Amino acid sequence: MTTLERGWKGRRVRWRAGCCLAVAALAAAAARAECSRPIRVPVAPIGMSVVVSGGEVSGVYPDVLRRVSAETGCQFEFVVVPRARVEAMFASGGGDLLAPATRTPQRDPHGEFVPLMKARAMLISLGGDREPVESLAELAERRELRVAVVRGFDYGEPYQQLLRQLKAQRRLVVEADPAAVVRALDRNLADVTLMAPSILAGTLLQDSKTRPLLDRLRLEALVELGWTDSGIYLSRQLPARDREVLGDAIERNTRSGAVWKAVQKHYPAGSYEEGLKAIAGGK
Repeated sequence: MTTLERGWKGRRVRWRAGCCLAVAALAAAAARAECSRPIRVPVAPIGMSVVVSGGEVSGVYPDVLRRVSAETGCQFEFVVVPRARVEAMFASGGGDLLAPATRTPQRDPHGEFVPLMKARAMLISLGGDREPVESLAELAERRELRVAVVRGFDYGEPYQQLLRQLKAQRRLVVEADPAAVVRALDRNLADVTLMAPSILAGTLLQDSKTRPLLDRLRLEALVELGWTDSGIYLSRQLPARDREVLGDAIERNTRSGAVWKAVQKHYPAGSYEEGLKAIAGGK
């Protein structure tokens, strides 16, 4: 091989290497497609899914969103408000994301839903030897039981119908957050609550005074409250490209198992399994 041929071959190798690097750079840029603006995320404390302490926001969902931010370059602005305000901001377009959230017909018009896991609400009380309850219909008939719920929580139409019945019967205790529900149960201001066990357990775990109540929890599955998708709503007021970038990144983290690892990181074993499980391919 002549010197000229060797030089030409070297240039050709360098050109190919340069092309490969350029393609890789383009792929990386595509993967890191920043959103058109900062994404506003109203949040309220919900077990270990969203933890607010000293103005800092942490937990399962903030962890997932920060991972999405690192991958896409999209910036998230967390705003701490009461749970009912979270719902109102999302419905009015003041919030770009609703998380965590179960999928419901009332929320669908306002956003595109991206599932992260399976969840179910259960009837929860602090022990007791009362007769078991097997359905929402039976709970509606058990007039001796006062039911505490969190304002802004929604587990579908059967749940909402029950709340209307309980309100008419003056058996409904509505609280601003799960911690207030815990206080209502502990002070005998309510007999039972309806929510995902992981939310209540996560709330108890954060306070040394309430942590002993974990051993007293009585969980009852109700016929109408089966396993359903839980995840994140992306507001339809976000630009379509932003929704695409965020949705794709969230789905990747779910499929890779990163979401479920975040659950296992924040929730101790035995505190979440009754109310949370990984979706197919997300373990």
